[in-house]
Formats: sequence, structure tokens, C-alpha cells
Amino acid sequence: MPEKKPILVLQMQRMGDLILSFPMLLWIQRHYPGHPVWVVAEPNFYTPLMALAPQVIFMPWTSTAFIKRHDYTLVVNLSIREQAATLAAEVSAERKIGPLLENGIARINGNWQLYRASLVNNNRYNRYHWADLNALDIVSASTVGGTVFEEPRTLPGKENRIGLFLGASDPAKHPTPAFWAALISELLGRGLRPVLFGGPAEVKLGNEVRRLFNGPVLDYCGKLELNDFTKVGQSLALFITPDTGPMHLAAWTGLKCLNLSMGNVHPWETGPYQPGHFVLRASMDCAKGCWTCPENTLACHAPFEPKRIAMLTSRLAAGDGPDKLARLRLPGLDLFRTGRSKRGMYHLHCLGSQPDEHRMLSRFWNAWFGWRLGGAKEQDKTDARQCWTDLQQQYPEAAEALLGHVPAMSRQLRHGLASGEVLDQKFWEDSPQRIKPLTGFAHMLLQNRDYSQQAWKDGMQLLEAFLAICT
Repeated sequence: MPEKKPILVLQMQRMGDLILSFPMLLWIQRHYPGHPVWVVAEPNFYTPLMALAPQVIFMPWTSTAFIKRHDYTLVVNLSIREQAATLAAEVSAERKIGPLLENGIARINGNWQLYRASLVNNNRYNRYHWADLNALDIVSASTVGGTVFEEPRTLPGKENRIGLFLGASDPAKHPTPAFWAALISELLGRGLRPVLFGGPAEVKLGNEVRRLFNGPVLDYCGKLELNDFTKVGQSLALFITPDTGPMHLAAWTGLKCLNLSMGNVHPWETGPYQPGHFVLRASMDCAKGCWTCPENTLACHAPFEPKRIAMLTSRLAAGDGPDKLARLRLPGLDLFRTGRSKRGMYHLHCLGSQPDEHRMLSRFWNAWFGWRLGGAKEQDKTDARQCWTDLQQQYPEAAEALLGHVPAMSRQLRHGLASGEVLDQKFWEDSPQRIKPLTGFAHMLLQNRDYSQQAWKDGMQLLEAFLAICT
């Protein structure tokens, strides 16, 4: 029997992105049994992760000549680098997913990859996690939803060591040294033993935290390799961390995480992926789908008070369940527990607060895109209609506002279909906030297909599919 052709995955992003592609690698192996899976990634990221990763073949970018000599069953490009898009276009494959760059022309293959691209500066209502979006053009939602990940361990009460990962790729995404120093004092006051973690980039930050604390604290910043970190992590009751690569590694290895989600991150997209972790996020409106901070005020940091975080930490380390945690008072903050929706997708369950308009709109758009891009299954259509009905009943003004933009959108699409005229960027930018998930995706679809006649027709079909649910 001839050897099966390999599958090529290009993942040239940072460590966190590589770890978030691990579930997809498992699903590919299940969907394409017997096909070797080759993953092109950065050696400094994949080398220390190989013992923890799915059983695939990692190779560096320098293997390009070797890669080009083979034919593939599938190529998946998860990178934003131009070189990766060029390589994806050049190799021979039966099917290609993700960005391609051929003769200077950029394309994105796969509706879910196109959806992800449409989220740039437009993710306020997005409820799809990167780990799920990596895979949904390749495997079914039922495959994703049918996968069971173990919840993180809860250590016996005597194990009271709390890991603090200090840094992140952007200073806006992590607390200040003064916060960490104050949190150390608060944790010690509750009988908990904090331990500082970080890579070489956090050594200076760790020194400043220790200086401000002015007392003994164990500091591993810059002292542990990743495989050492995973071993030390087995002795931690909780890992408090910004949104960063080591958070995803901790979650992947079963270490319970409390993600302090601050700055220009969106926990629905990049929070801890496995069920049973916790995310703390400012409840302010601008934090609900943040791409950048236009005022550069980082006001979302203010509600993260060390005393509150220490109190929450003590309850999480003790193993308190969602019902007890929902009764905690955390002014200005929303506490979420990671889990799965009824469709099996990543979900953040908000503890202690009721759904508001933003959450209801997000739920609707999640269901609508799940139906439209997920194979148009009848059950998905029923779910989307129910979400629309709930929105109409509880927030009729929001529902009316969505429908109110339909005539304007229809005029622009019909004009384009008749004339082929390229839409101005304001087609998306000037549309009402509530309907931007639809206008953003439609605009990306038109751009991706060069405003062809078929693209305009597909845009009209999107609008018709929206109306099929909402009228």
C-alpha cells in the first residue's frame, strides 16, 4: 500500500499560538488517520514543547526546500507572515486552508479563516476561540465538540503554593510591579506562598517586584526551561497569569489558571482553552472586544485590586465551585469559568451576573455564524432563531436596530451586483456597531474575491440568510 501523503501546517507565530494549535493537530490526526503531520514552526518554541505536543513532525523554516519537494493532502497556514502565505501557495496540495500569496495577490481559503480575518478591529461580539477557529474549516463542529479535555487538578488543601507569571508580550497586558508586590503581601497574609515565574524577558520585572515587596519570595524568572516549568507547575495550587504563552502551556498540562485578562486582549479568543479555568476581566464596556486602547489610558487595569485578587485566589485554591464563586463581590470585574457551549465550542460562563444586551447580541451572532458557516444544519438554524427570539423579547431596540440597517446594506449590495463598483471602506466602518459582524464579514468576502459578480451574489446571500433567521 502506498504511503499516505503528509499534511502540512504552517504555524510561525509565538508559543501561545503554537500551543493553541495542538487541539487542531489532534483533530487532523483523527480526521486523516495514517497521514504524517508536518508542522513548520519556530525551533525556539517547538523544541521545548515536543514532549508535550501531539505526535507530529516539527521542522524549522529552513526546511523550505525539502517541504517544496512533496505533495500534500492538506496545507493549513495559521501564520500571518508573508513568507508562510507564499510557501502555502507554492506547494502542491489537494486542499489549502488559510492565507495564500501568489504573484503578489493575497487570498484566504476557508470561510472560518475568512471570518477570523474579519475580526480585526471588529471582535466586539465574537465568541469563537482561536483554537476552535484553527480547525473548523477542516473538521466538523461535532468533532470539536465531541472532544473531552480533563479539567485542571485541585491540589490538597496543604498545597498552597501560588504561581505568579509576571509579564506578557505587551506591558498593557500585564499588571505593574507595584500590583504584584502588593499581591504577594496579600497572599502571604492568607497563608498562601507566592512564587514568581517568567522567562528571560521578565528577569528585570522580577527584580523590581522583589525590590518593592522588600521581603523573601521565591523567584524563578529566567531560571527555568519550559520542561522544568511544567514539572514545578505540578506543585502549584493555582497559576495567576496574564494572557500569555505560559498560560496556555499551564492549561494544557492541567495546572489551574486564573487569567488576569487586561489590555488589548479578548479572552473569548485567547483565554485558557481547557474547561475549568478562570478568567477575570474588567466589566467596563470598552473591554468587551478590545483590539487597541485608543485613549491609551488602560483604565481596565484599575479594578484589579490586589486584596480582591488575593481573596479570589484563596477561594480558587481551596477548590470552591461556581455557585460559591458567583457570590463573591468583585466590583468592576466579571469572573468567568471556561467551559463548553451546548454545541461543544469554547465558552466563558460568567459567574454572578445576568445576561445583558451585549451578551445577548454576542450569543445571536455566535449562533448565526455557526449556522451559516457550519454547514447550514437544521438544528443550528433552530438555535439561531431561538437566540434571535430571545434578543427580540429582552432587547427589542437592539433587534430593531439590526433590522434597521438591512435596507442600506441591501442597496449597497444590489448596486455592486449591478455595477461591479468597489465599495468604500465605510461600507463596514460606518455601519452600526451591532451589525458589524455581518458587514465586516461581507466586506472581507468581497475583498477576498476581488469584487467579482459571484462575490456580490454571495454577499446578497449572506443578507438573505440573515433575514431568514430574523424575519
